[in-house]
Amino acid sequence: MSTLVRPRDDRLIAGVCAALARRFDVSSSTVRVVFLVSCLLPGPQVLVYLALWILVPDERRATVP
Repeated sequence: MSTLVRPRDDRLIAGVCAALARRFDVSSSTVRVVFLVSCLLPGPQVLVYLALWILVPDERRATVP
């Protein structure tokens, strides 16, 4: 498993689903479909997505020189 950072490539909106997919070694399409299906259920999915967008560092900023 790799660290949790939002990648520069494979983004659709913010890269949160791509970051989770890389972290757990699954397809980013699978994570996106699971997220979209979960949005049909009641709960704070969108708030969790927004929180991860803010909390998970961007790959450009997470790179140590």
